[in-house]
Formats: sequence, structure tokens, C-alpha cells
Amino acid sequence: MEKIQRMSDPIAERIAECAIDQGYDTIFDRAKRMKPCPIGQEGSCCRMCHMGPCRLVGKNGENLRGICGADVDVVVARNFLRMVAAGAATHSDHARDLVFTLLSVARGETKDFQIRDKGKLLSVAMAMEIDHPVITELRGDSRVTEGDYDLMPWEIRNISDEQIMEIAEKVALKHLEQFGQQEGELVYLKRAPKGTYERWVKHNLRPRGVDREIAEALHRTTMGVDQDVDSLMDHTLRVGLVDGWGGCLVASDISDILFGTPKPIRSKGNLAVLKKDEVNVIIHGHEPALAQVIVDIHTDPELIAYARSKGANGINLAGMCCTANEILTRRGIGSAGSFLEQELAIMTGIVDAMVVDVQCVQPSIIPAAKRFHTKVVTTSPKGHLTEAVHIEFDEHNAKETAIKILKLAIDNFANRTGKGCPIDELQAKAAVVGFSREYFSYMQGGLFRKSFRPLNDAIMAGRIRGTAGIAACHHPGTVGASIQRYLIEELVRNDFFVVVAGCAGHAAVQMGFATPETAYNYSGPGMREVCEAIGMPPVMHIGACVDTARVLMIRTLMATTGGLSPEMAGMPSIAFAPEWWSEKALAIGTYFVASGSTVIFGGESPVKGSKRVVDIMENKWQEKVGAAFFFEADPEKMLQKGIEWVDTRREQLKLVKYQPGRFRKERVLMDMAARRELDKVAKPHVGLGF
Repeated sequence: MEKIQRMSDPIAERIAECAIDQGYDTIFDRAKRMKPCPIGQEGSCCRMCHMGPCRLVGKNGENLRGICGADVDVVVARNFLRMVAAGAATHSDHARDLVFTLLSVARGETKDFQIRDKGKLLSVAMAMEIDHPVITELRGDSRVTEGDYDLMPWEIRNISDEQIMEIAEKVALKHLEQFGQQEGELVYLKRAPKGTYERWVKHNLRPRGVDREIAEALHRTTMGVDQDVDSLMDHTLRVGLVDGWGGCLVASDISDILFGTPKPIRSKGNLAVLKKDEVNVIIHGHEPALAQVIVDIHTDPELIAYARSKGANGINLAGMCCTANEILTRRGIGSAGSFLEQELAIMTGIVDAMVVDVQCVQPSIIPAAKRFHTKVVTTSPKGHLTEAVHIEFDEHNAKETAIKILKLAIDNFANRTGKGCPIDELQAKAAVVGFSREYFSYMQGGLFRKSFRPLNDAIMAGRIRGTAGIAACHHPGTVGASIQRYLIEELVRNDFFVVVAGCAGHAAVQMGFATPETAYNYSGPGMREVCEAIGMPPVMHIGACVDTARVLMIRTLMATTGGLSPEMAGMPSIAFAPEWWSEKALAIGTYFVASGSTVIFGGESPVKGSKRVVDIMENKWQEKVGAAFFFEADPEKMLQKGIEWVDTRREQLKLVKYQPGRFRKERVLMDMAARRELDKVAKPHVGLGF
């Protein structure tokens, strides 16, 4: 096979080259062979009924119609809405499962989980206006400000465990109501800044209930129903808000309550986290519950003794994809890699079990595992793989399931074939990860005055040019994570504060950007000054894909802190998804835009077939929600468009004009002679006793 670069991470690339040499067929080879359909790629193919499929193409494609009479604008809008609805369904279903786990804990139906962050539970309960005497008292505190319900440790000291469980049950039940709610609005919408919320009210964009809006999206896009492009695109924004405020943010909050809110922790990432002399178990997928229990028990002395009895020196856990990010940012478990590396991990020949749940699990791991000894274990009733071992998980038997899985992996250790691509002498990249919104506000202001004021001040002064987020997938059609690397390097060099999540988080770790020291190598002078003062990396890994919702609250608190825009729209910020492929990414991008944050996606545009839909997303959405959705295939143009967007927002806010190098100062070690010269020109200190 032809040798071409597949991955920007050198270790992953080495394994990919080894796979080629040994004749393994990987996702990279399939991506090269399988050319995408150009008609479907731009959204101009309609499969909403079986009169077609209808391909709306031609020199005058905007005038062509399908068999039913639907024009290309309607077809493209329907296709895009359905993709966003699918993405919203995945994240909201993820959130629903976590809410059921919280309910089981509150009712004492499971002993394998607990509430690890009582403060987060109470802050969520306050935001939801839960009816409980403790919450009523806490909400009466004048300290509570718009969008900010963070509590001090001593404020929860006298709240009993019984009261905590009562509140947890009410929070869980209130969240469950949100899924089936038929009227009203999602309760989390009120957490947004007032100006953002008022836009949603003005344009009738508030979702009534999670399941209702997703189901209605399928109804609207059925042949013969909603055939007005503006109406379809409005509902796309509505479903986007479902994904952000009814799915991702809920999942992130409940995970924090159950498993702990992340705070900075040192770890490592890339395929070199695997260990040849230990039982290697990779936890892959997106749902964190079972993964957290596996982490809890994998160091149990009885299991370690059992592993040693089978010839292994211990049990080594590694994560992959977004489950990796869940246990990386909370527990420091090393990340083996992103979506693109699941086959490569198996091809090392030393993965004894790959445990998967839902989302982004490639069916190709089954034939890959067959060539070695790896056991693929499916755990979700929603996600089965033919020929995998199925050990089903629910919150009531979590520990029992985890033990069964680990013992299966231990028993499989002796079946290693000795084949595979060696990684013995390779080194994993160090990283500092786990920057939750709560920790970031503490990091800026300390325990007694947690605040986003330092970030706002740095932006207003021009030390930080703007904020940028990079998230979403790695695409097999590019050199994996290469565009993300380019954007990260250029953004921090241009004094952007960057947050990453999902597979972009893996890229930041593997490329060495997730350490404070990176500021010296890449950051512009303004960003470097901020990093040095706070001791933070220039790129902050905030978690899994669902944790992109942390940005909603970061931007909310930036708005309510003051000094910048009073709403999310208008802030000097930009978000990128340069290598996206998943419908989930489109849903995330849509909720960012609907909340007032402009996004730029890479690759070919799925709405290119309709000039009208493109105009709505790039221009008319700016009028409604203050943000735009762009697609740009060229990385350099993508970067330039993002920088120009931020600079324009700075100008509109009448902030100090950003000037590269304005804060550059040469540091000189001063001797006594130099100090005396300074004393000669120093002004006297009036009134200070000098």
C-alpha cells in the first residue's frame, strides 16, 4: 500500500505505518478509497421518501425540484435540521441516563455511586429553583448574582446528608420532566444572560421540551410537512438550544455532581500509555458512569493479585475518545487517543480488552481485534456490535459489571500472540487537564473572590486578543489533528485564550500544548504574561464533547461580570470545528450560534447546495441571535476569518485596539549599578514615609 502520513502525532503515525507494512486495512485506507458523494456532501440529495432519492443538481440547481416539488433550498434545510436533531438526540440521551443514575443514588437504589460534589448539586438546584427549604434559604443570599450560584465550602457544612438526598431527588425528577415537557420552556434557559434570553423570546426560539423538539424536527422534515426554509432553519436553532441547554450542559452538570467537578490534574496521553507487562484495558465511548467505577476498583488488591496470578504485573487503564476525557480530566487516567486511533490501539497487540458504550465506536474494531487477541466488550443496551462480548451495564449493578469486565481482560492476558506494532521505547506526552468553569473562576480570583474579571480585563486591555474554542472530531480524510494543531499554534501566537474539548483535547495533549510551559514556546507576549501570572497553560482542556457546554457558562459569567458585551453575542470570541464529521458536532455548533457565539467549521459545507440556507446561517442568524455559522475548507482562510471576526467585535465594543507585541518586554537581570541608575530617575514616594 502507498505510504502517506495519516496522523500528526508521531506515535500514532508510527503505528499507522506499521499497519500498512503488515497489510492491515484501517480507517485511513478506507477514507482514501471511499470518495464522498458530491451531491449528498453539499446537502442536495433528498431521501425523505421513496419516490426518489432525488438528486437536485445541474447548472441551475437552485431552480430544480424533486419529484414532490421540493426545491433545493427546502431539501438542504431539511437535511441540515435532521443532522442537528440526531446530534441533539445523542447528547440528550446521554444526559437522561446520567439523570436516572442520580435518581438511583438519591433513592438509595445503588451503592456503587455517590454524590461527590454537594456544592455543585446545590448550585444546580438553585439555578433550577428547586422547591426545598435549603434552596430557598440559599437563593435568598444577596451574594447570588445572575448565572452564578457557586457556593463556598462552609455554606454546605451544616446541610445534612438526608437533605442532600432530598434535593438530589428533586433535581433528578425536575430534569426528567424537561425531556417529556410539552409546554413552557427548558428551565436551564434562564441561566443565560438576560440579553441572550431576550433574543430567544423575541424570535420564539425557546425549546418547550427536549423530546418534543427533536420529535417535531423529524415530523417537520417528513415529505409534505414544513416546506418553508425560514421556518425549518428557526427550528434548527430551537433544536440546537435543546442540545446545549437540555443535553450537553445537563450531562456535564450531573457528571460533576456524581463524579466530581474537574480541577487541574497531571496526566499523560498517546498510545505510549499502554504497558507491555500489565493487563491493558481501554475504556472507549462517551458515557462516564461505568468508566468511573472501573477506575475506582482497578487497583483493588484482590484484582491485582488475580492479574499477577495470570502473569501480569498489574492492571493498566487507558481511555479513548470522550470516555477518555471523562476519566482523564477527573481521575488523571492516561488517554490512549482519539476517534481515529481505536484500530491503532488494538494493532499494538497488547490491548487485552476494549470496553465500549455508545457513539464514535467503529465497527472495524471487531475485525482488527480478530487479528490479535483483544476482547471487545459492549456495555450499553443501545450499542451492540456483532461478535463482541456483551456485558450489559445499568446503575444498579455497576461494581459487579466492572469486576466481570476486568476479570475477562485479566484472563485474556495470557492469550497475547506476540504480534503487533511495538511501542516499548516510546514516551507518552505530559499534560495538565481538567479546567472546569468553577476552577477557572477560582484560578483567576481565589477562593474568596472567584471572578472572571481578570479575563475580561486582560481582553479589554488587549493582552488577550480574544477567546477561542476548538472542539469536535478528527477526520480520516486529513492528516489527523493537523488542522487543529495549526489553529492552536497560530491562535496562541496571536494572543488568544484557547479552550479545547473532545477529540481536540486529545490533539492538544498529544502535541504538548496542555502544559503551562508551552506558553514560553508558542504564546504571544500578552497571553504569555497572563499565563505566567496565573500559572495556567495557554490551552485549557475542559473535557469531553458534552463539556463544550462549560463554555456556555464561562461566557455567561463573562457577560454578567461586565466590561464586555452584556450578552454572549458581540463578545470577541470564535469557535472552530476544523475536522468535524459527526452530526453531534453540527448540533454543538448550532447551539453555540443560537447562544450568540460564531463558529467556523472545516471541510466541505453540508449546506453548500443552497445559497439561501447559506445566507440564513451566515447573515440572517446574525440578526436574530447575534452570531453566524460558517464553513471554510481552507485552514488559513479559516484562521483569518476567525481573527477578523474577533477584531471586528473588539472594534464594535470600542476596546483598545489589539497590537501584536504591545506588551513585549525584554527581561534583564539587573545588577546594583543598574539599580542605582534607576534610583536617580525614580520619582519620590510622597506620603509613604520615604
